Amino acid sequence: MSHIKGLRNAAFNAAVIVAALGYFVDIYDLILFSVVRIPSLASLGLLPEDITKQGLFLLNMQMAGTLIGGVLWGVLGDKKGRISTLFGSILLYSLANTLNAFVTNVEQYAILRFIAGIGLAGELGVGITLVSEVLPKDQRGYGTMIVAGIGVTGALLANMVAKLDWRTAYIVGGIMGLLLLLLRIKVVESEMFSNVKSSEHKKGSLLQLLSTPHLLRRFLLCILIGMPTWFVVGILVTLAPEFAKAHGIQDSISGGDAIAFCYAGLAIGDFLTGWLSQVYKSRRKVMFQFLAFNAFCSIAYLLFPFTSSAALYWWIFVLGISVGFWAIFVTIAAEQFGTNLRATVATTVPNIARGSLNLISVAFASLTPVIGMKYSALCVGVACTLIAILSVIPLEETFGKDMDYVEIS
Repeated sequence: MSHIKGLRNAAFNAAVIVAALGYFVDIYDLILFSVVRIPSLASLGLLPEDITKQGLFLLNMQMAGTLIGGVLWGVLGDKKGRISTLFGSILLYSLANTLNAFVTNVEQYAILRFIAGIGLAGELGVGITLVSEVLPKDQRGYGTMIVAGIGVTGALLANMVAKLDWRTAYIVGGIMGLLLLLLRIKVVESEMFSNVKSSEHKKGSLLQLLSTPHLLRRFLLCILIGMPTWFVVGILVTLAPEFAKAHGIQDSISGGDAIAFCYAGLAIGDFLTGWLSQVYKSRRKVMFQFLAFNAFCSIAYLLFPFTSSAALYWWIFVLGISVGFWAIFVTIAAEQFGTNLRATVATTVPNIARGSLNLISVAFASLTPVIGMKYSALCVGVACTLIAILSVIPLEETFGKDMDYVEIS
C-alpha cells in the first residue's frame, strides 16, 4: 500500500507533472533533428553526398549548445531558482524550434540548432532537482520515474510527426513547449531553495565545484555513470542500418524507427528502475543490476546472428530497456550534492555525459578499420560499462537521504 500511496502522491504533484511534460517536449525536440536530418537537408537543396557532412555539422552545433546550456541553466538554477530556470529553458527551445520550421539554408539551421541545444540542456536536470526537493525523501524515486518514463516517449511522437513533414514537426514541438509555459502558475518554488536563497552561502559556484577535491571527485564519478546510455543510443542504435548490414540482414532498417524502438524501451526501463529503487530502497543496487543487464544486451546485439529486421528492432527495444537508468542516473547526481550546488550538478552531469559520445565515437571510428565494426563496438561498449560500474562503487547510497543542506568548501 505504501508504494501505491507514494506513486499516487508523485503522480498528482504539480512539479512532477510539469517536469514530466517538459522532458517529453525536450526529448521530442532533442531527437527530432536525428529523425528529419535527411529529408530536411534534401529539401534545402543539398546533394546526397553533402547531407552526411552537413548533418554531422548541425548535430555538433546542437551538442555544443547543450554543453554550454548545461552549465548556464545549472548555475542559474542554483542562483535564481528552479522554476524560473525551468521555464526559461522551455521558452528558449520552443522559440528556436518554431523558427527552425522556416529556415532556408544550412547557416540558419545551424544557428537555431545551437540555440535550441542551449535551451534543451536545462530541462531534465532542473526538473529532477525540483522534483527531488519538493517530494518526501522516501518518494523521490516515484517522481523521477514518472518524469523520465513519460519524457522519453517524446521520441516516439517525434518519429510519428516527422513522417508527415519536417517543417510541421518543428512547429509542433515549438507549440507544445509554449503551451507548457501556461502550467507555470501551478508550480511553486522548492522550499529548500527558498531557504538557501536568502543565506550567505555560495550558490551555483562552478569554481567551488571544480576546485574542491571531494566535490570534483563526486562530480566526475556521476558523469561517468551515464556513458553506457550514449554508447547504446549514439553508436548501436543510431548506426542500426549499418549494423544490420554487418549482420547480413537484407531488409532495410530505418534510423528513425530504430530510435523509436529504443526510446520505447527506455520509457519502460525508466519506470522499472524508478520503481525498483523504491522497492530495494537503493539506487546503487538498481544501477549495478541494469549495467550488467545492459552489458549482456549489448554483447548479444553485436554477436547474436540476427537474420531479420523485425528481430533486430525488437532487440533494440530490449537494449532501450537496459539503458533505462537515465532518471536514476540524474537522481543520483542530484542527491549527491547540497542545495546550493544541486541544480548545477544535475544539469551539467547529463549534458557532459551526452558530450562523452564525441570521445566514444572517436574510439569506435579508430578501432573499426583495425578490428571491424562489430568488435570495435564491443570493445568500446565493454569499456564504457566497466567505467560506469567502477564509478558507482565509491558513491554513497542516497535513497532516503536528507537533501536540505549546503556544500561548504
